[in-house]
Amino acid sequence: MKVVILGAGAVGFQIAKQLIDNGQDVVVIEKDRNQAAYVSNRLDCMIINDAGNNPNVLHQAGCESADFFIAVADSDEVNMVSCALVHSEFSKPRTVARVRNLEYSTARIAERGLLGIDYIVNPEIEAARAIIQSIERGALSDVMLFQHAQLQIRPITVTPESFLDGKSLRETAQAIDISFLVAAVFGSKGYIIPSGDTVIEAGDTVYIVASEKEFDRIFHRLGKDKHELNRIVIIGGGKIGAEIAGHLLRSSESPEARKRRTMASRVKSMRLPRVKIVERDYEKCKYLSERFPEALVINADISDEGVFEEEHFADSDLIVTTTDNQELNIVTALYARSLGVKRSIVLVKKVGYSAIATNLGIDVAVSFKHTMVNNILTFIHSGAIKSVHSVADGKIEIIELSVDPDCRAAHKPVREIKLPPGSLILAVSHENQNVIPSGERIIHPGDHIVVITGKEHVEKLQEVFAAP
Repeated sequence: MKVVILGAGAVGFQIAKQLIDNGQDVVVIEKDRNQAAYVSNRLDCMIINDAGNNPNVLHQAGCESADFFIAVADSDEVNMVSCALVHSEFSKPRTVARVRNLEYSTARIAERGLLGIDYIVNPEIEAARAIIQSIERGALSDVMLFQHAQLQIRPITVTPESFLDGKSLRETAQAIDISFLVAAVFGSKGYIIPSGDTVIEAGDTVYIVASEKEFDRIFHRLGKDKHELNRIVIIGGGKIGAEIAGHLLRSSESPEARKRRTMASRVKSMRLPRVKIVERDYEKCKYLSERFPEALVINADISDEGVFEEEHFADSDLIVTTTDNQELNIVTALYARSLGVKRSIVLVKKVGYSAIATNLGIDVAVSFKHTMVNNILTFIHSGAIKSVHSVADGKIEIIELSVDPDCRAAHKPVREIKLPPGSLILAVSHENQNVIPSGERIIHPGDHIVVITGKEHVEKLQEVFAAP
């Protein structure tokens, strides 16, 4: 597979890196000379230091033979125009555009593909969806969901007082009556696919597979019971904060339609969560107040002394920090937790900050880059692969696949399937049954399975479960 990537920023670089590690042919187009030099020194691929909205450059990149063209430059317009040029000049590549402007990404041009864009990704919407997904499950941890498999995967950082600390997985399984599987362990020495003899230590991050009901029991043992999240504070009234508030308040109406609502519907809305939105920009506050009359919109700078006390934020069940400043998001959430706020979610831009935040005690850290990369990789690997979750800073991939009737794994028990080294089948969905499989479990055509593997084995894994 050949992929041409326009834009070598954080997202473009990470996508290129993972595809190269998977053995794909990658070409990167980057206009900024310094960034192009940086990427050239770190990635084993062709780098073109030029503008991507130039037909000559697209020809130079070999778009005529590319399978995908991914436009993730800083400009929405450049991304869309570049996809339009690729669509008009070349017949083969499927196009992906990162579009930040919500008006562009929800317009008819996106729905109908009039600019030749096969797939539009909006980073704000994707980040908001990840946050909402966590809120709906109690904001206890990050959560990985799948299209068909109902089991979940959640990363949990082991603390010294945890029931996991200092015990082998076999000892833990014997001591507690909870059905779960540890898919991977990520620690100071990197990641491993564990066995029953693997000893978990404080500081390790374990990726646990279980049902939502079993996760409730696991978190209870960890001292984190699920609570009703009725009083929610959102810090930052930008696109992400507004998207989250709209979901919580079930509000997609325009201000005009909102004004026409009946008194009965207003009484019904009183049963919704009590949402406070803190935003320092006055004009944004006016807009948010009109859009969300059920919410309390506060025009304040969260870093100002006394804001927490004046607005009684300590009584809240959840704080969600979504400003453009990731350091402020983390510090604000930590301060809120110190005051007694039960749960915290922070938005970060760098994947490394996610681990820092969770190690400091933040419940959920959502990364812009992480959500974008996973979303685009899922589209690229579409077909047998239904979803992709890249974890451990891209070193591991957790993949949901459908089993082709003609593949070499069909009709075989798990123990007989020759997976790439370090790979493990974590879950099997068969006729509405979702199980953590034993070695004797038969894999049937049409089953949906979740597999963990190293980033370098994705193509080999597809060969096992796809048609020859």
